[in-house]
Amino acid sequence: MDFAFILDPLPSLKAYKDSSVAMMRALVARGHCVYALEPADIFWDGDGTRARVVPLTLLPDSYDWYDAGTAEDRALTTFAATLMRKDPPFDMEYVYATYLLEAAEREGARVFNRPRAIRDHNEKMAIARFPQFVAPTLVARDAGRINAFIDRHRDVILKPLDGMGGASVFRIREDDPNRNVIIETVSRDGDRTVMAQRFIPEIADGDKRVLLIAGKAVPYALARIPKAGETRGNLAVGGRGEARPLTPAEQAIAATVGPALWAEGLLLVGLDVIGSCLTEVNVTSPTCFVEIAEQTGFDVAGTFAAALEEICR
Repeated sequence: MDFAFILDPLPSLKAYKDSSVAMMRALVARGHCVYALEPADIFWDGDGTRARVVPLTLLPDSYDWYDAGTAEDRALTTFAATLMRKDPPFDMEYVYATYLLEAAEREGARVFNRPRAIRDHNEKMAIARFPQFVAPTLVARDAGRINAFIDRHRDVILKPLDGMGGASVFRIREDDPNRNVIIETVSRDGDRTVMAQRFIPEIADGDKRVLLIAGKAVPYALARIPKAGETRGNLAVGGRGEARPLTPAEQAIAATVGPALWAEGLLLVGLDVIGSCLTEVNVTSPTCFVEIAEQTGFDVAGTFAAALEEICR
């Protein structure tokens, strides 16, 4: 089978830890062919949704990891599936790409994650679907409401709804002298909606990434543990990744959330869990395949490839 991967520019991918590269390698090992494209390569011309795609030959090297063949234009319906793996920012160009992919779906193409489901699940706001697992949270842009929330909970995390990798995430205590300026900065003086969450002390034990594949949890999570003096556990800001078996709380969250999201066409999801609280639902390009596989021996990419094969058959 042929699989198309919508990616960031190939030279920017760090093959030694990139989950998309791990997926492609697992598919090639099973005898399939993989093609790469960027969102700008997708077009619709009245006859259907097509893309300029490049066939890839994957190499074992971690840096010089692929040979690119000759580019060609192909209808997305000619692939067994197209996988949307473009990293945020989730801007209007990302939205336009989902419109094009939705047109391809109407023509009969398989697309994962489903474009409508990606649009419908803001990675911060999606936790509102599962309030039983959520710490006290406020989504607003009014400074008065945000200040009242901080007064009530005394120790709070404030973050924009469109951030990734720990960008613009602030911890604010009740007596923080910079409290107002932080609120003004993150909310852009009330022009941007933000999320405030009661600080969860269990972050010291890691911000867990729980992977869901076709609604089922990978049995290991990656605990992203903050470095000394840091609140955020994100690997992008220096957090340390430690793979661990799922806790009973994480299993319970996955058992409820997984089937609900898979029913909407979200084949791969990365849940962020701190303690027993669900904090984010990542649907654009969830990662951590390689870290979990290297530390536990569990073949995450192979599990994903097997699920994708089963769906496409």
